[in-house]
Amino acid sequence: MSTPLIRAAEQQDRRNEKLLSDTPLIGERMQSNVLPATLDLRQQRLPPQTDLALSALEKTAATIAIESLASLAKVNDIDHLGGGLELIGPLLMTLGVVDYEARHFAIEHGHTSIGYYGALAALGFLPRERVIEKFRRSLDIAGHVSWVAGGTPMGSGRLGVTVPVATGVALASKARHREAFVVCHCGDAGWISGQALNGFNAATLHGAPIAFVMHRNGIQLSGTTARIMDRDPRPIVSSFGVRILEIPSLHERARLFDAYREAFQLAQEGKPSLIYPVGYRPTKQSSVTVKSLGERYGIQEETAQFSAEHGVDLNTPIWIPGSLMSYRDSHAMLECVFYVNNLPGGEAHHDGGMKGRDAQKTLSNPMLQLTADEQRALDSLRAEPPKVVVTEARPQKGTANLPLAASDIRDVQLPGPDKWVSPRAGSEAAYVAIAKKHADRCYFVSCDLNPSTKLGKAAALLPPGHVFELSIEEQVAALLTDGLSMAGHEPQLNVFATFAAFMEGIAREGFEYWRYQRNLNGMNEGLNVLMHFSHVGACTGRDHFSGWSLDWISLALGYLPFLRRFYAPADARAAFLAVKDAAAGMGGHIVGIPRDNLPILTAMGTSEPVWNAADDWTPVTPLRQHPGARAVVLAVGAPSFVAAAASEKAAAQGVASDVYVINGFPGAEEFVRDLPQRYDRILTIEDGLIGTPSSGVRGFAAYVVGQVGGTSVTLDHFGIADPHVAPSEAHLPVWEHYGMTDDNVAAALLRRA
Repeated sequence: MSTPLIRAAEQQDRRNEKLLSDTPLIGERMQSNVLPATLDLRQQRLPPQTDLALSALEKTAATIAIESLASLAKVNDIDHLGGGLELIGPLLMTLGVVDYEARHFAIEHGHTSIGYYGALAALGFLPRERVIEKFRRSLDIAGHVSWVAGGTPMGSGRLGVTVPVATGVALASKARHREAFVVCHCGDAGWISGQALNGFNAATLHGAPIAFVMHRNGIQLSGTTARIMDRDPRPIVSSFGVRILEIPSLHERARLFDAYREAFQLAQEGKPSLIYPVGYRPTKQSSVTVKSLGERYGIQEETAQFSAEHGVDLNTPIWIPGSLMSYRDSHAMLECVFYVNNLPGGEAHHDGGMKGRDAQKTLSNPMLQLTADEQRALDSLRAEPPKVVVTEARPQKGTANLPLAASDIRDVQLPGPDKWVSPRAGSEAAYVAIAKKHADRCYFVSCDLNPSTKLGKAAALLPPGHVFELSIEEQVAALLTDGLSMAGHEPQLNVFATFAAFMEGIAREGFEYWRYQRNLNGMNEGLNVLMHFSHVGACTGRDHFSGWSLDWISLALGYLPFLRRFYAPADARAAFLAVKDAAAGMGGHIVGIPRDNLPILTAMGTSEPVWNAADDWTPVTPLRQHPGARAVVLAVGAPSFVAAAASEKAAAQGVASDVYVINGFPGAEEFVRDLPQRYDRILTIEDGLIGTPSSGVRGFAAYVVGQVGGTSVTLDHFGIADPHVAPSEAHLPVWEHYGMTDDNVAAALLRRA
């Protein structure tokens, strides 16, 4: 059966293939032969020759960035050139420090991307011409920071989120490597976001070997930082325990190197730090004026002319930020400095580029011209044998991860059908079995809920540095878990467990981060993370809506393009298989576990459990089958036993129907699409929102409609329709309130017989 969705997907697949084939800088493996501009943080000071080479590389990268924006201007577009230029110098120092194994880097303020690509091109990771001609016009040289050869796998998204993600990378690196170290470049806007503040807290709480480099330029999108967020980051960030390392400027390489050295030493002691450029202000001992700005950066003539044009006295006292927006674009840089000092002629360059500007004039300014010593240092560096860097894509989803053999589960005791039990018992047993075999490959992140999510027993089996408690910081916990998965490509299980309601309402940024994590091969996909949804649906005790996760199925299905699998186990034994299967393969996973007690499902006509510990997980399980059935009930999760009971009641009155349990997605789509060839009627039941006449169908019900729409099959749906009014009771009375009973489902089967 061909549906509109299938046709649209097939057409999109063809377009995707063409886009990927036309993009040269993506692939499974990229080998780069680049300039050996490496830095040794054990050295007492920055070698003069290295200083000169870095200066030359800065100017080269800035030239590439400006030429790229000049090219972009030809198609009437702009970008964040100012921030990109500002990033280049410190980023080149960072690139000299990282080794892509124990030492990594991240960029929180991803709109600085042209500086990122320019720096990589200056070193030889990227072709100069592609950066110039294809920035913001190609998949590989995108408008924000994305993964390319020699770059960071941490694609930047919303401001602030990279702080906890980079912290996760640092913590996983610490568990694997001696002298682990992560450098995270960040802006002076994103630090105040909740994700970033929680990330700073997580870094100090767990001793992450990380240094944050703040590009304190004083400019934000719609105004100066003083007008938008007049807060000094230092007392706030240091209150979490982050050590503040003050330096005058990020553009003074010798001082910046000293700060990196100190930050690295602190990192080895488990002490995160923030390198903070204070800039230059007038003091009793020294004056800082417009004139001294020009003298400091060798643009006296440009400064005098610019000041005269705007009627500003050269002796006007000013603050020179320690990180200069539009650094090395002398005219734009002057506009930015005047802007933060509220002087005439000031202009922000947060958004901007070369549109309407003379590119050759900009490129000929003194701050971009190499001195003879710089040219010799660069030539000398180019004459050395190149450094070989291999960048490999994250493993494809489904790649073998942490499987359990038959011998590993021989002694596992799963609940029997003699009594009702929470499915959490099954997931708990699975995590314990995995932890026993793969303790050094497991990382668990919790939010003070281990007794309820039942992750505690397994967590107790892991070595130090593999369990991270973050109290009630669900959002940052999800992001930190993302980071744990990005420290390497080796098999490992990264689990964040919390209540599903918190995932829906608080921690979704952990999933959103997956949307903009482009793999090196060009795919945007989920990370090797298991997001454990405990207490899904209405089975949350008697705390009414405060703890309910009513939209968990729609949420999980919404991220399906980025997932390996989404599991919705129907009992404790199915929950064991779900977690076992999730650990066995790499990729993004969601496991949704009901809280309250449920029966162990049994095979038709027997007291034998449907599932056993050694079974393989399957997306669909037949639960009840009656000869001659023309109706089928599809059940997801906890209410599966209701569907079975309804089928048996209908059969007792002469109406045959089949029941299938949908254990998860993807994998059920072909089965569901084929149902109209076997049945006249399809009924669905789920413990989640199924929509109203006003909203339309949602949840699993919508999934089925999407698969069989346009056929002659008749559909009925059972679930939570309008949640305006609900009882504050246990799950069975709640289901009864919403019509989710075996009597009602059986009546529907009989009514249409």
